[in-house]
Amino acid sequence: MKVCKFGGSSLADAFQIKKVCDIVFADEDRKVVVVSAPGKRNREDIKVTDLLIAVAKAHLAGQDYEKEISAVIARFEDIANSLEVTSILPEIENTLRAVADAKITDDVKYLDSVKAMGEDCCARLVACYLNSIGHKAKYCNPKECGLFLKHNELGKAVILGESYDNLSNLGKGDELCIFPGFYGYSKEGEIITFSRGGSDITGSILAAAVGASVYENWTDVDNVYAVNPEIIKNPFPITEITYDEMRELAYAGFSVLHEEALYPVFVRGIPVHIKNTNNPSSKGTKIVSKRTHYDSLVTGVAGEKGFATITISKYLMNKEVGFLMNLIRILAEEGISVEHMPSGIDSVTIIVRKKNFPVEKEEVVVNRIKNELNVQNIKIARDLAIVMIVGEAMANSVGIMARAASALGNAGINLRIVNQGASEISMMFGVDEAYVSYAVRVLYKELFKI
Repeated sequence: MKVCKFGGSSLADAFQIKKVCDIVFADEDRKVVVVSAPGKRNREDIKVTDLLIAVAKAHLAGQDYEKEISAVIARFEDIANSLEVTSILPEIENTLRAVADAKITDDVKYLDSVKAMGEDCCARLVACYLNSIGHKAKYCNPKECGLFLKHNELGKAVILGESYDNLSNLGKGDELCIFPGFYGYSKEGEIITFSRGGSDITGSILAAAVGASVYENWTDVDNVYAVNPEIIKNPFPITEITYDEMRELAYAGFSVLHEEALYPVFVRGIPVHIKNTNNPSSKGTKIVSKRTHYDSLVTGVAGEKGFATITISKYLMNKEVGFLMNLIRILAEEGISVEHMPSGIDSVTIIVRKKNFPVEKEEVVVNRIKNELNVQNIKIARDLAIVMIVGEAMANSVGIMARAASALGNAGINLRIVNQGASEISMMFGVDEAYVSYAVRVLYKELFKI
């Protein structure tokens, strides 16, 4: 069995949805289909998810939201009319209005429930269309199927273990399972969403649950590329990449696959195949446990803004037993996740994401470190970007770090942090946010000799 997930661009209009259905029909092993909310039809268009966010914000502000919800309904009407399945429109409108009109008891929960309706209504529509053209298909509601989630201590949605058993029989009948991505339910029956782009995670969970032979992730590019195509034109295509390499690149800004989507399939050794809905004959990129070949010494280069540093200096820090443990404890108690931690004898730098370390929390954290760890010298910087070089082949190669550092130095880019991962498949450089794209271009040209 194959589980296939289609992104928003693959479902943006009726023409794209017909492509999706043709792809599903082309392989009888494709039994479980995960759909995103319809995306942009062109650069100036608005994604359905963003239209739904506008609905929720208007209601939360106490305003009339008829204009906003009508825009969402009109979008689905346009698709349904072109597919000649107008019979589904009353169900879609009733579903949208019931959720939008619900009494607000919690702002976040309400916003989650409204956002999820893009995927939900898209799944209903696709299932209806498939049945209309003679293919048995069923809209699969995440609650009825048993996809249960909870929020962890950082507020992220995580799956409850029992869900895998609940979902294990999907696709085993004679009907195609059309499953909405992005959301599940709490045990109390409330909608919980993954972070934006979370349909990738849903697809991975379902692939793991049914023991799929492969998890196909259909998007709008032929491959995962060695660098962001918006930074470098015609970049080097990657045909095969490991879970670990992809995880590192996704962390550093690769947007092809959600960074949390690999874990369920990684644990079960299920390969992921990135394919292009608009060019299904393309070989795509396979994400595997172990590579069979290497196209290049370096697999990819990526950069991401949005980091901050907390640098603590204390004489004889290395002699103080438990210092780092207590430092991490303070950050954990304040809900701050540590991303990286390069250190020296008498200093340590904690790299965090700015979104997890708001300015209003800075004073609390600094005061706690000073008072509890008897530290005087603490510096905060909020303009850091991380640039990553990733590649399993680097572990057995000499000189990559020297080449990279030299290229950045010759380009006039100051390196604020240099760190190599313990697995030796990645190297990290901290640079000013203003230089992140420039640094990526410099490293790509040096390492791929373009």
